[in-house]
Amino acid sequence: MYQIVVCNCPNNDIAKTIANSLVAKKLAACVNIMPTMTSVYHWQDEIYCDEEVMLLIKTKTSAFVDLEQTIIKLHPYDVVEIIALNIQQGNELYLNWINNTVKN
Repeated sequence: MYQIVVCNCPNNDIAKTIANSLVAKKLAACVNIMPTMTSVYHWQDEIYCDEEVMLLIKTKTSAFVDLEQTIIKLHPYDVVEIIALNIQQGNELYLNWINNTVKN
């Protein structure tokens, strides 16, 4: 019923734009913007090492499709990292808050 969605962004400005949009549209109850990290990855037959900013998005599973589409529209990457992890357990009051905040 609840998920944490992970999404990496190329910089803090894009991360804030996506986070604000998701919360304003009530697709996420909360989005944490994690500080700059280094990502090492394979893309188009080359290895890259770039700085990125991670979003930890708290939402409901029923909001995932709209959340994913919103991220894709605002994100500059050709292939956007959007990975949903189901929340197995959590503080009941916190989960109720997510439930009451997210529209879907």
